[in-house]
Amino acid sequence: MIRDTIKDALVTAMKGGDKESTATIRLIQSAIKNRDIELRTASQAPDDDLLVTEVLQKMIKQRRESVDLYRKGDREELAAKEEAEIAVIERFLPAQMSEEEAKVAISAVIAETGASSMKDMGKVMSEVKARHASSIEPARASALVKALLSGA
Repeated sequence: MIRDTIKDALVTAMKGGDKESTATIRLIQSAIKNRDIELRTASQAPDDDLLVTEVLQKMIKQRRESVDLYRKGDREELAAKEEAEIAVIERFLPAQMSEEEAKVAISAVIAETGASSMKDMGKVMSEVKARHASSIEPARASALVKALLSGA
């Protein structure tokens, strides 16, 4: 399980004196715990690894947005700090599909659902998320679905 890997990595980082990794891994654990608390009242909780993957993807998305803003504001040192956190977070994500593999997987979903236009994007995205949530980042999947449905 990804949670166990994160826990082991925290112990290793602490023993190794890696303060940056330790801080980032603690942030990861905190975000996961917050998500667990949110889901206490949910009627159906998602698979644990899927839940952790969603949290990690959200954290990466937030940091990428911060990097863009810091670069626009000419704050390179803060952008570098965020990129270092992204590198630590990405260590725990399951392997991501290549661009070509993602296109093939999304094309298969489009064919199976019978989607033909942008009106069907929601149906396709829900199916892509159900099947490939841990291996395709949602923003990347969305861009690929748009491109394939618009015929670009």
